[in-house]
Amino acid sequence: MKTRPTGVIPPMTTPFRSDGEIDFKLVAPQVDWLLGAGSHGLAAGGSTGEGHALDHEEYRDLIAATVEVARGRAPVIAGIIVDSTRDAVRRGRLVRDMDVAALQVTPVHYLFKPDDEAMVGHFRRIADETGMPIIIYNVVPWSYLSPALLTRIMTEVPLVIGVKQSAGDLKLFADLMMMAPDKLIFSAVDALMYPSYTLGAHGSIAAILTAAPHASVALWDAVKAGDHARALDLHKKLLTLWNAVIADNLPACTRYAQTLQGLPQTFPRAPMPEASAVQQTAIRKALEGMGALAGKRVEAAE
Repeated sequence: MKTRPTGVIPPMTTPFRSDGEIDFKLVAPQVDWLLGAGSHGLAAGGSTGEGHALDHEEYRDLIAATVEVARGRAPVIAGIIVDSTRDAVRRGRLVRDMDVAALQVTPVHYLFKPDDEAMVGHFRRIADETGMPIIIYNVVPWSYLSPALLTRIMTEVPLVIGVKQSAGDLKLFADLMMMAPDKLIFSAVDALMYPSYTLGAHGSIAAILTAAPHASVALWDAVKAGDHARALDLHKKLLTLWNAVIADNLPACTRYAQTLQGLPQTFPRAPMPEASAVQQTAIRKALEGMGALAGKRVEAAE
């Protein structure tokens, strides 16, 4: 692969207008803000970006816009959230000629869970037919892959370079780190970034990074520097924010946190609701607690 992505990699929100269409002009402010905070990479089209709601043309154009604005300053990862091998391959082919470091691919997220052989075949075919590096986004509760199956897939399909490990079970995370030491293991355990980093995570791709990139980069840097007192303090502040944004409308809450910090206002795509007044108040209080709103004009909740 061209660039081995590591470190803090925020999954971008997709800048939808109030009518549900994408305002591609607003990709640039977010890219520049996230990279200006010290982020080490970017992910687009994932769950925080409501990638499940994008059609093929929108998906292609969003990744192209992100790559264009990034201009090689940091690796870009393209999320794929679909229900079939065929669709995953088609989306991968749409972006394989762009400067994309890897595909971030979920297992299928509909009701029916493939067995282990079908799951290995799913990722093998995506790799074979796109020729692109793949990061498995292990997030679907009813199709959650065990450390043993993840390790098998990465062993049998060399283009599967790593895993974005979600859910809150650090035992599974620790097991995966031990079973696949040569692969890239990213934390998506938003509430537990600090212990994830101390366990040796190669980086993180998670909504909390997008809601508070400056503090998230500072936490990564603190752990790398061995400053665990500062890391613990940042962990507590980020956990307070996570408790304010974690909900079924997480992408909407994440974009509200971004708006409070100066990014242009954008909207979730229907039927996802915007952040409620109660959520807005909690998000604002958490961001104030970490000093993220200093000098920012903060609107009252509506």
